[in-house]
Amino acid sequence: MGKKILLGTIGVLILATLTFAQEIYQWMDEKGTVHFTDDLSLVPERYRSQVQEKKPPKEPSPHPSPQVLKEEEIEKEPESTPERKDLIGRGEEWWRTKAKEWNEKLMNAQKYYETAYTAWKAKEKELEQSKLKPRNFQRKLKSEIKVLEGKAKELEKQRDEAKNMLQKGLPKEAEELKADPDWIKIE
Repeated sequence: MGKKILLGTIGVLILATLTFAQEIYQWMDEKGTVHFTDDLSLVPERYRSQVQEKKPPKEPSPHPSPQVLKEEEIEKEPESTPERKDLIGRGEEWWRTKAKEWNEKLMNAQKYYETAYTAWKAKEKELEQSKLKPRNFQRKLKSEIKVLEGKAKELEKQRDEAKNMLQKGLPKEAEELKADPDWIKIE
């Protein structure tokens, strides 16, 4: 009795394998109805020229094929909007990063300029008050003033360059390259 069940199971498995290996034929009649069959002789003679052979999937699909579903039943994936870019392919992130870098340069230059300018003016005041002190002390103060003045002027140039870039340079470049002007606005 066990051998009969085993042979029956093997027979069913072989039959199932043969069934999955068959080709499927598809055609459409004059009413627009799509027909399927696994026997080419069942296709009416007048539709045989338009028959499409379909190979069944290697494994049965857990979902019905899209050909069987009605159009409204098919879930459409939401279309993702492509990232906007300028004429040379740079996107919003690049422009925001560039504006942020220039803004940081402006803030740092301004902060260091104010520190250097304050120190410069304090040394000048100290020099004015040192009229009765030795000349070598006054020369040392004058040397320090000259260094602080140079630093302040260099930082002032950096500050003005960063300010000019944020107010004129980046907006002009963005306009020329068709970048969104909002991309360079500092938040």
